[in-house]
Amino acid sequence: MKDKIKHIPESPGVYKFFSNKELIYIGKAKNLKKRTSSYFGKSLKDRKTNQIRRLTDHIEVFITNNEVEALLLEQNLIKENKPKFNILLRDDKTYPYIFFSLDQEFPGVYLKRTKGSVNKNYIGPFISSQAVKNSIKDIQKIFRVRNCSDTTFKSRTRPCIEFQMKRCSAPCTKYITKEEYMEDIEKSKDYLTSSKRNMVSNLKKAMKIASDELNYEKAAEIRNRINQVEIINEKQAITPNGIDADIFSVEKVNNYAGICIVTIRDGKIRGTKTHLVKDAFLETKNNLYELAVFNFYSSKANLPKKIFFASPSYELILIKKCIRDNISEKIVFPKTRNSFIKPIVSLAKNNAAQIIRNHLSKKEKYAFAYQELSKKLGTKKIERIDAFDISHQYMKQGVGSCVVFAESGPSKKDYRLFNIPNDMAGNDIASMEHVISRRLKYYEDQKPDLILIDGGRTQLNFTNKILKNFGMEKIIVLGIAKGMGRVRATETIYTNKGILEIDPHSESFKLLNEARDESHRFAITASRKKIRKSNKYSVLDSVKGIGPITKKALLKEFKSLRGIKDASKDDLMTIKNINETMALEIKQKL
Repeated sequence: MKDKIKHIPESPGVYKFFSNKELIYIGKAKNLKKRTSSYFGKSLKDRKTNQIRRLTDHIEVFITNNEVEALLLEQNLIKENKPKFNILLRDDKTYPYIFFSLDQEFPGVYLKRTKGSVNKNYIGPFISSQAVKNSIKDIQKIFRVRNCSDTTFKSRTRPCIEFQMKRCSAPCTKYITKEEYMEDIEKSKDYLTSSKRNMVSNLKKAMKIASDELNYEKAAEIRNRINQVEIINEKQAITPNGIDADIFSVEKVNNYAGICIVTIRDGKIRGTKTHLVKDAFLETKNNLYELAVFNFYSSKANLPKKIFFASPSYELILIKKCIRDNISEKIVFPKTRNSFIKPIVSLAKNNAAQIIRNHLSKKEKYAFAYQELSKKLGTKKIERIDAFDISHQYMKQGVGSCVVFAESGPSKKDYRLFNIPNDMAGNDIASMEHVISRRLKYYEDQKPDLILIDGGRTQLNFTNKILKNFGMEKIIVLGIAKGMGRVRATETIYTNKGILEIDPHSESFKLLNEARDESHRFAITASRKKIRKSNKYSVLDSVKGIGPITKKALLKEFKSLRGIKDASKDDLMTIKNINETMALEIKQKL
């Protein structure tokens, strides 16, 4: 294969990999020779690349003038050939459209789904079918066009309930002329495709003309339509700007990618579309954006005026040029996001990430987090984390916890608790030293790869010192200190080399936070349990002859142990079952 690559030019273009004459992968490149060579180098590749490399027995290239042409050609060839190693965004269902049956004498308006090419009878695509149903209801209220089936339409001899509800002009019984009805159909289409402000303005002009011509009945009908339009706009309004925009977001986690598209028309969110891409090893975010855009605008119908990308604008120069050259030159890509668009972009990002989380198994989630953390720390592999924390209640009942995170997350069978002597309970550093020293004595083959402690540099230093004393210096130690105001995702991670710069939204950061929170939960739960247990008993239980009933009577009468202590011998003897000997013993014990 290397001999064949030698003759490939260093030009932009498209390359095709074949296996036994079957086309298995299509890609684009700015430099064909460099890109194709990367598949057959000595470095380790991901599973998908290794499969392509193993199966490929023939390569073909097609040179283009620039990278933009290469991208357009690549997308067309992928759609036409559907190679098995190229990611295809296959929808589980078709997009819904509003369909006008214009080939009939009195056309109807319906919800219709299609994947194929569409003509002037279709308006859309919409992302949600509910948006189509709502739009059909709107135009029925305003323009009174029919929504019944052809069979029902042909069999009617008198108007149906839709006519009585003023949602149909009853063309089935000739209550309206064909010319008037077709005018309503055209206005319905115009209502769906143009600005509602223009629609109201045109209707007001038509109402004035009808009024000037003394056709008051028609003027009143137009006035009712204006009222309906304004009522509907008032209910649906989200922004006064009436923006038409699409928002694209791509998120990647390990070998998964999530794509989310949010469509806004006339200031209203029509819905969202999400895709999960598995085995996305080879794909960059840019590649996935290209895939999403060209798949979404395959019909070139109902295009937006603006497109927003969740990723930084400067990274997507190529795809913007392709959209202008191949889809529409009128589409703009605003750099700034107003108060309306900004939260929707965040919504798209969250949805793209969520679809990955929904499909990511627990084991995969932690495996990726460990892999990411290992890379960040520059170590070969981290498979086990021991996280320590200390908890006490008013300088008493101190408890130290050690929780273990293994391959599949928390390993509760390996959790350990350590009681802390009362003279150490308020000293967190001494308490932590006590707990870690005790824990290290029991480490045999199951040593952790990383120890996580709740604290900063001081805790980090003495933990390293303890590890050195036990000959376990190879174990990595991290300290996690709470941020300003204890706000989540503002924590600082300390290492022997200083502060570890780590993305607070990364899986590895979330893993460390989860381990810290779990160790805190485990410690504080145990400490509170000890307090509750100690509160059940008092020195009164050690006095011979005092049982639960007598103890309850004492506390009821004197309110507390201090009250009992301050009471005289005679006062104590007023309680049933307490004699002089018992009263003296109570005073002595207290």
